[in-house]
Amino acid sequence: MKVIIPGGSGHVGAALIRHFVKRKDEVVLLSRRAERITGVRAVAWDGATLGDWSSEIDGADVIVNLAGRSVNCRYSATNLDDMMTSRVNSTRVIGEAIAQAKRPPALWLQASTATIYPHRYDAANDETSPLATRDLPGEPRTWQVSVDIALAWEETLDRATTPLTRKVALRSSMTMSPDRGSVFAVMASLAKKGLFGRIGDGNQFVSWIHEVDYCRALDFLIEHDDMSGPVNICSPNPLAQAEFAQVLREAVGARFGLPTPKPLLEIGTFLMKTESELVLKSRRVVPARLMNAGFEFQFPTWSSAARDLVARSIRSR
Repeated sequence: MKVIIPGGSGHVGAALIRHFVKRKDEVVLLSRRAERITGVRAVAWDGATLGDWSSEIDGADVIVNLAGRSVNCRYSATNLDDMMTSRVNSTRVIGEAIAQAKRPPALWLQASTATIYPHRYDAANDETSPLATRDLPGEPRTWQVSVDIALAWEETLDRATTPLTRKVALRSSMTMSPDRGSVFAVMASLAKKGLFGRIGDGNQFVSWIHEVDYCRALDFLIEHDDMSGPVNICSPNPLAQAEFAQVLREAVGARFGLPTPKPLLEIGTFLMKTESELVLKSRRVVPARLMNAGFEFQFPTWSSAARDLVARSIRSR
């Protein structure tokens, strides 16, 4: 199978590349910078315009488009604009490349985000839940822009004319991998130092997925050609942040975790050049479509996932 991965230079891309290379698939990485990865052919693209890279689309089997500026940054006007344009432009141009292909791929797996759902505590969001609206009274402006970006991302996918290519929007939660610099690695490091306790009131829900189940979920979608449209890519067991942090501390062997009130959090995220929204917004999301179709998680609970990720981190040192 020939798999094209635009924007696969991050931690999620690294997990997918390992997965597909292990399966002996032909993997082509579309990247803005020179990449040298064993078992992978890297092709340059700008993420916005058609070019020589589009010939790779012709005859491919699957596209997994992960392109988009990282959300792990300060939400300045410039960064927010980059987040929007990098997602919209890359999705648009992938659609254009598919439309002109003589042998278009059977499947387009397009990255999306669980941020597209409302901030809520009362019930979990599945694929039938209403999406967040662009008018969010009482919530920070940057939270509203994050929703704008999520909605525009999927609207661009929907507008793409690809009648011979099945399209799936991957509404992903945080993907947990043991790789250095990953979101899990950062959290585990803070937990070991006693700095990962309750954040805010600790009631906001955390949705997550182990990298193994992320890759297995994509395999499942490749194999089930009756599935298209939005699919939540997350574990079936989101949990409140305070409990999430406690489980992680137990996994790394930390005895305590200092709580972080909102004012202190704002200072900390400013110093770390990131945003408080990433840990304060309640993302309570469940994978109803995957489970209804028969997908079984290898790591359905955070306790089992955290223990495995810690063990993998130790082995990789």
